[in-house]
Amino acid sequence: MEQKFEVIPSAEVRLEGRRAIRGDVVNDWGLQLRWQVSRNGQVIATPPARATTDYEHPDSTPGTYKLVLQQWKYVDYRKTPDGEFINSQFVNISNELEYTI
Repeated sequence: MEQKFEVIPSAEVRLEGRRAIRGDVVNDWGLQLRWQVSRNGQVIATPPARATTDYEHPDSTPGTYKLVLQQWKYVDYRKTPDGEFINSQFVNISNELEYTI
């Protein structure tokens, strides 16, 4: 059975203090769902988001934090010699949240 990617999934996320809360994922592909957390432009965490609808990053290091919800888009198994996928990747499916500590 072939995976169809005609419509990109989407979810609305909001911030309550430092806690990010996601709504339901519309057009969910059913693949891996995760938060991408970055501080000052550097990705620092990618916790899973499928089992729970909220996430609060425990780190309190000063900086500007950004959170976005991502889902895996599987295209094929092609990889580089280092084992990195070539065509398959995580895609952003939500608005980006930003807060400063």
